[in-house]
Amino acid sequence: MSDIMSYLFETNAVRFCPENKPFWYTSGKIGPYFINTHFVYGSEEEATSLLKFIDEALSDKLTLPKKVFEKTLNQYKTNSIYKDVIDSMISYIKDNIDISEIDYISGGERRDWFFSNTIAHLLNKPHISIYKDLNTVVSDSNFENTEKVFDLSGKKVLHIADLITIASSYIRAWIPAIKNLNANICWSCVVVDRMQGGQEKLAQEGVKSLSLVNIDKNLFEKALNMNIINKSQFDMLNKFFENPDETMKQFLIEHPEFLENALNSDEKTKGRAKLLIDGNLYGIK
Repeated sequence: MSDIMSYLFETNAVRFCPENKPFWYTSGKIGPYFINTHFVYGSEEEATSLLKFIDEALSDKLTLPKKVFEKTLNQYKTNSIYKDVIDSMISYIKDNIDISEIDYISGGERRDWFFSNTIAHLLNKPHISIYKDLNTVVSDSNFENTEKVFDLSGKKVLHIADLITIASSYIRAWIPAIKNLNANICWSCVVVDRMQGGQEKLAQEGVKSLSLVNIDKNLFEKALNMNIINKSQFDMLNKFFENPDETMKQFLIEHPEFLENALNSDEKTKGRAKLLIDGNLYGIK
């Protein structure tokens, strides 16, 4: 899957922070890299455009799946990066799952749909669109008909997603939504696994987890060899991979100006810095 790794760099889907300038995450924690997996749709601009399109069409849950599918299928036919990613996911799925056992493919609002709709079509499987409010609609593999379905008794589902971190979306929404239909997510396939415990969480739920790329030392070494990062950044990434909280706690202790600067920065950064301080997220005394 080395080509997929290269696409993550080429589309800026993976970004590494400059030395001593970690990124702020939504949670209020900080870290040395940031991932926007959906950029492998082709580019940041194209991915952002599709997200905006989805947001504008979200109000009608029954017509949305076909609209998104038409966009992603056209992208599959015209963009070589996206096509290669989709084809790689399909090959990986076929190598690890008996396709005949899959009854449905599901994808959750919103970034999962970048991948799940096209894959459902190419594997000739009906698609379940899962919304954040746990509502679901089912489309045929060509997305010609979409309807509200209330019972999929005993059916087996493969969930397709862009990224897995700690599997919080699965636990909170995707797995319960499918269980509400009396069906089960038996497998998950993602483009990127951040290797932060998601796979283990899914295993506890009886879900087999597959991923094209793991965010680990192999990815960092590739970035170093491509001169995307230097040795100092590489060392920080490896420390973070081994123990993220302790590594960032030590950074904050050694660079108190980082937090001070954040509190005097733009509103978004200031808000995340306050989350860190108010929640004492790194246990600094």
